Amino acid sequence: MASADLSALTGEHVVLEPLGLEHISALMLAVTDGKLWELWYTSVPNPDEVAAYVEKALRQQQAGSAIPFAVRCRQSGDIVGATRICNIEPENRRMEIGYTWYASRAQRTGINTETKLLLLGHCFETLNAIAVEFRTHWHNQASRQAIARLGARQDGVLRNHKILADGTIRDTVVFSILDREWPVVKQDLCFRLRRHASPG
Repeated sequence: MASADLSALTGEHVVLEPLGLEHISALMLAVTDGKLWELWYTSVPNPDEVAAYVEKALRQQQAGSAIPFAVRCRQSGDIVGATRICNIEPENRRMEIGYTWYASRAQRTGINTETKLLLLGHCFETLNAIAVEFRTHWHNQASRQAIARLGARQDGVLRNHKILADGTIRDTVVFSILDREWPVVKQDLCFRLRRHASPG
């Protein structure tokens, strides 16, 4: 597997910038657009937790298990969310795309489509992955549908997988895209992206 690349990933509508402490204030502002942390089945930080959230991501990066990004909308210039390549297993050439959230104004636009296109391209074409996973809460129906629309297939459900901060127990739905599936998934994402005249 190729070594982790900490360069920005640039598309037509978004720039995925390597996450740093300098992004904290912008992320604190982005997360208030829609009060995303109030969705109990997500792991989106509230504004007071953003600094710790970023610091944890950077520790994972230092350990070699994650590549975290801030998502910048090229049209507005604003930071509108965050995402991460995580749970990197170089020996198995597997990894996960997760910790993805966007300000409300960036949702249902071309931003997520291009973000996933850039991340998946980096995983398969630069890091030489043979499989990329997506994981979400059983009750997060919107996330499950969005992952399926990417072309990922459901592998199964990890029941009683995690004990969350509020004490509830999460059943985790696992999806994946394989390297042999990537060319068709890429073609579909490019097609869908062209249909978004404006990403917001």
